[in-house]
Amino acid sequence: MADYSPFPLIELAGSPRERGRTHGKAAADRLTRGARMYAESLLASGVDWKELERRAEAMVPAIERFDPAYVEEMRGIAEGAGEPFAAVMLMNARTEMVAAARRQKAAQHFPDGCTAALALPEASADGVLLHGQNWDWRAECAETGVMLRIRRDDGPDILTFTEAGGLARSGLNSAGIGLTANALECDRDYQRGTGVPLPFIRRKVLEASHLALAVQTIVSTPKPGSNHMAISHATSDGGGEAFGFECAPDDTFWLAPDRGLYVHANHWIAESARARVKDTGLAETPDSVYRDKRVRDQLAPKRGKLTLDDLRSAFFDTWGTPYSVCRPPRPNTRGVITATTAMILMRPGEGHLEACPMPALNKQFTTYSLTPDRTAQKQAAE
Repeated sequence: MADYSPFPLIELAGSPRERGRTHGKAAADRLTRGARMYAESLLASGVDWKELERRAEAMVPAIERFDPAYVEEMRGIAEGAGEPFAAVMLMNARTEMVAAARRQKAAQHFPDGCTAALALPEASADGVLLHGQNWDWRAECAETGVMLRIRRDDGPDILTFTEAGGLARSGLNSAGIGLTANALECDRDYQRGTGVPLPFIRRKVLEASHLALAVQTIVSTPKPGSNHMAISHATSDGGGEAFGFECAPDDTFWLAPDRGLYVHANHWIAESARARVKDTGLAETPDSVYRDKRVRDQLAPKRGKLTLDDLRSAFFDTWGTPYSVCRPPRPNTRGVITATTAMILMRPGEGHLEACPMPALNKQFTTYSLTPDRTAQKQAAE
């Protein structure tokens, strides 16, 4: 029987290597399961473990140039879990590894889904910034996810949901920064052979103390493939700002909320982006064209009165099921069982995060918290 128990909370502190060892030891079973799942997918397509190890080591120089601490943390995770370093790299760069194999016609690609939404303070009932998303991916990952609470000496503390072994996916930090991410695809993806895998960019965003620094990370970092990231920043004065960034490997297109409300699924919507790139992802996620509309239509009439429960209700939308905002487990266009693997709801300025594994089958949310750094939030507001 599937286990939809709460995502375990893992406390991390100390040096990158120490944080990694703690992470790996606490999440060993989940990491092993996740790495085996992705490795078996590649093996069935002709990429054996020796080749996987070669590809993992080949990625190290680019990641070290971006931030050598991330390589140290991953090596610590491997040590703590008793797994090869390649298994941890796979958990952080599986999209890039699978895409490389696909270019050689050795593997199939299964893009993440996701529907994200946020409300600026002027659109919420109590003047607090709200941010959340449904993460649509392989159904097995409801049992490999973890929550990391990272205590840092050199910047804001972090609370992030990710797959076991990963450095970050979605979450918030003590300075009030919030982050969610959605898959995008275009005709420029994985052509240059260089770039930083997305989980490391997300981690760097969550290490930022100011929105400007988070934006700089997104805009200035080369990426192998496309992605959308929604970044919010809630400050101590009750204010807040948020933007969405549709990222191609060699370009970034930004979007602002519409009267305090922002929604994004898995297709390009910026007019400037649609004029320059070819959307190649809709064949895999055709329901994206109405998922964002369904969420927006439910939230828009409540502008000025929105609560986290309103986001929750919109993310539970089942219209068009199983091709819905909240997806039950079903085969995707390539026969892999996918689902809404997790629902994440946040009030970033308060360090409040709620998570529910497999929400189509399980309605139990667990609340995770992070103490806000009011000094940092005040400085950002000044």
